[in-house]
Amino acid sequence: MAEKRKKTARRSMTGRAIGLAGLLECQDGAIVSKVLLNKRTGNVTLFAFGGGEGLTEHTSPYDAMIVMVEGSATITIAGGRRRVKAGEMIVMPANKPHAVAADGPFKMLLVMIRS
Repeated sequence: MAEKRKKTARRSMTGRAIGLAGLLECQDGAIVSKVLLNKRTGNVTLFAFGGGEGLTEHTSPYDAMIVMVEGSATITIAGGRRRVKAGEMIVMPANKPHAVAADGPFKMLLVMIRS
């Protein structure tokens, strides 16, 4: 039954305009995420970071794009730091070390493309 509800919830997003900012709330001391699309070729996940939260440096075998929904964060890619604000995006190439540090509470959409 839970699997059927899960599929129905995902299907209900198809073909509708959905406000990303309202899908998740930032919580102090936490990173909250919601997978919006998960396919063999890639996935799309919405994240809400509490102030001071982040992702430590790591690598991924997939190209990824961050779209900042609310707030801002400092994104480090292969040692280069960039501040990304709401309405902006940044691409992180596969196999390059990257990290995400909050400037305060923020929300971002992560699009990962498998190749």
